[in-house]
Amino acid sequence: MIETALSPRAAWLTRLNAVAFVDPAKALALLEALGPAGLAEAGAAEWSAAGGLEPERAARWRAEARAFDLDGELRRLEALGARLIFRGEPDYPPLLGRVCDAPLALYVWGRLEDLPAVAIVGSRAPTGYGRRMARRLAADFARRRAAVVSGLARGIDSEAHEAALDAGGATWAVLGSGLGQVYPPENRDLARRIAAEGGCVLSEFPLAVPPHKAHFPRRNRIVAGLSWATIVVEGRATSGSLLTAGNAADYGREIFAVPGPADSPLSDGPHRLLRDGARLATRAEDVTSLIPAHFGARPVISHGASPAPALEGEEAAILHHLGGDSLSLDELGRLTGLDTTHLSLIMFGLEIKELVSAVPGQRYAKKTLS
Repeated sequence: MIETALSPRAAWLTRLNAVAFVDPAKALALLEALGPAGLAEAGAAEWSAAGGLEPERAARWRAEARAFDLDGELRRLEALGARLIFRGEPDYPPLLGRVCDAPLALYVWGRLEDLPAVAIVGSRAPTGYGRRMARRLAADFARRRAAVVSGLARGIDSEAHEAALDAGGATWAVLGSGLGQVYPPENRDLARRIAAEGGCVLSEFPLAVPPHKAHFPRRNRIVAGLSWATIVVEGRATSGSLLTAGNAADYGREIFAVPGPADSPLSDGPHRLLRDGARLATRAEDVTSLIPAHFGARPVISHGASPAPALEGEEAAILHHLGGDSLSLDELGRLTGLDTTHLSLIMFGLEIKELVSAVPGQRYAKKTLS
């Protein structure tokens, strides 16, 4: 049987992990108490006594774990080109392994490297400013060899993943569904790109599990648990990204928020975090300066002076208009005749080329050559 490809412990971790809304800490304690052979032979009453579980709960866990089609799951996993990693084993992410409710098993599609990681989360319907800030931060972290972690959701998550890839870095997407049910569906191509370009898509849910509202808080704890710091970029006061920040606080990790316009409802979440003691993040250095031991070992590699980047006509025109002054997107739009959405993309490209920088007041200034 294919199941024999796993150790007895790994096989039972996979079965227990497949139990709906299992408590990882209790399930791990149950495995340690009875052992793989004991779990296979014991009845529900013994599961209850060994795991400190209510009888009905123990009976449900036992029935679901035993009924799980492990051989079929492993065949589907192999067909996808993904793998399983298990809590307590060397290839399990060490930072995630430190938290009490870390998943028993992770399904991983792609490459999960030993990199410092930063989570970038936020609104599913961000403003242009939010998108720009998410992309700017993600690209900066990617260039510093930090993995950008997010939840593959619409909006800020997608922007962060894409910007990290565009900068040539790694990004990890954590799903609230199984790897065979990537959600949202319009991000399936993005998931494939992440797995193909050196990052990974991961989930604690079995392959065929569909997205469900109750899954996303569980997904959020993994996002926070994988990361040294969590940054919130836009979100209402009830945003799910605040739950991720709450998980990060529970795990003793750093929490950052990107400030936004005072009259925007999407600034309510970040500003609430800032009032409650989160740190301000407007650039990658705001984060990396607080955890230098984890970022300093992987500096951006320089091979001497680089040639000046080639500029397209629109970029050259924007730099001409900036001159020695800082200008807003609206002002640049009036001067160049370009709409603000297109301008945001051009400005991001100029930031990547280190020709302009964002300054307070949502304005841009030309960088001076040193």
